[in-house]
Amino acid sequence: MTDATLNGSLDPGIAKRPKLDHDSNPLTAILFFGLLAAGLLYVAYSLYADVDASGARITTFLPYLLLFIALLIALGFEFVNGFHDTANAVATVIYTHSLPANVAVIWSGFFNFLGVMVSSGAVAFGIISLLPVELILQVGSGAGFAMVFALLIAAIIWNLGTWYLGLPASSSHTLIGSIIGVGIANALMSGGDGTAGVDWTKATEIGWSLLLSPLFGFCAAALVLLSLKVLVRNPELYAEPKGNQPPPWWIRGILIATCTGVSFAHGSNDGQKGMGLIMLILIGTVPMAYALNRAMPDSEIATFQQNSAAAKAVVEAKSEASMIVADPRQAVTIYVSQRKITNATYPALSALISDISSQVTRYGSLSKVPAEAVGNTRNDMYLASEALRFLMKDKANDLSAAEVATIGAYKKSLDSATKFIPLWVKVAVAIALGLGTMVGWKRIVVTVGEKIGKTHLTYAQGASAELVAAGTIAAADVYGLPVSTTHVLSSGVAGTMAANGSGLQMSTVRNLLMAWVLTLPIAIMLSAGLYVFFRQIF
Repeated sequence: MTDATLNGSLDPGIAKRPKLDHDSNPLTAILFFGLLAAGLLYVAYSLYADVDASGARITTFLPYLLLFIALLIALGFEFVNGFHDTANAVATVIYTHSLPANVAVIWSGFFNFLGVMVSSGAVAFGIISLLPVELILQVGSGAGFAMVFALLIAAIIWNLGTWYLGLPASSSHTLIGSIIGVGIANALMSGGDGTAGVDWTKATEIGWSLLLSPLFGFCAAALVLLSLKVLVRNPELYAEPKGNQPPPWWIRGILIATCTGVSFAHGSNDGQKGMGLIMLILIGTVPMAYALNRAMPDSEIATFQQNSAAAKAVVEAKSEASMIVADPRQAVTIYVSQRKITNATYPALSALISDISSQVTRYGSLSKVPAEAVGNTRNDMYLASEALRFLMKDKANDLSAAEVATIGAYKKSLDSATKFIPLWVKVAVAIALGLGTMVGWKRIVVTVGEKIGKTHLTYAQGASAELVAAGTIAAADVYGLPVSTTHVLSSGVAGTMAANGSGLQMSTVRNLLMAWVLTLPIAIMLSAGLYVFFRQIF
């Protein structure tokens, strides 16, 4: 790329475009493919070791073939997510000449990797809870595989399309839309009205976080910039880069630190989406190894039983003593799907809790549950956990604070047994996301760095946008909410341009808004269509 000045720059001699194209280095290619090969070998060995330790006997290789294909697609989603979303993190350091482009993307990729490795897993299972419960309980069936393939492929198609057009669209929006599409299609194919296939309470909660985060990014970045102008009077901070010279060391340090924070926060939040989907794939294809947390210490079993007895007492107190439910699992499944309490809900849930307790007592440890039983035990635990989650949220139940705490403690024990992320899954996602950061980043970087504002990005603008993005994503990770790095940071850049009086390139802003508005409906339609198609295949 030539060193032509940016459109709208006030002084053609001040700001120059950074060098985005660099000569390829054979060592870089060797390192890239070396890390990729090492990651694949580690994944293959870990899978073999876990399946072998579970004591399962391999009678057919078909599940493992489906597992291999599904894992490739899931990791492909994270790879695309890397170069689609994380380009936003490096745009500011590149366009302020704080770091060369090739160094910036490697730096960002490394901290994406670290972010994934230290993530909590809360976002991963927050995403999973949006899926229809009947599909999660039968994830190893044809419908389960159709669900996973449909939502992942739909998300990849839209992400690649918006990347090709250089639009910073949201991978989070895309994935949520894909999940909703699968839920609606599944409900319609099952004879429902299309609304029962999605946890709309959770979808609304996540939808608000996705809707408000870019608005917050715009306003917060503008306020940070205006505050800096009042508190820090150094004119160098508010100047455009001079030629290709890097900024003063203290400004450069701030910009690199904020880029690092965004990359780390992006890894810890976005990386979890792939983790949750990979765990679904593993549970569906090799349940004997991954349906239950076999690493759960035996010492926690006693605590589990205590929490189980306490929760059962609370539920029994709410049920009719004479009520006997013929099929407790079916009754609880209906409650989770419809969220309507009937006379059978509490007795059925009480019976399910007793059955789970008996199963755990019978084997004495999750690691000793035989391979043929782990799927049923896991499904019972997951079903009970989801039912308790809705009961605690339903104000009509009139649960006291003590009863909520008792039920919450039992739910936490259930989740410890079923909602876990093996280390190798984190490593695989971290490598996919980190390597993706180093590929294909240029299109989105040019949009963020050149096409949002009418003037060149100043040091203060870059730091303000990055600081707000890192803080917003980190906070969302703590609360288990998926937010869009793309929307938060690009809206933050726009906010600083507006606050600085620099002006906005309205054609780009319109395109960003269009991508923002269209992502959900298009992802819903894509995944719904693909789900119907894959149901015919599986």
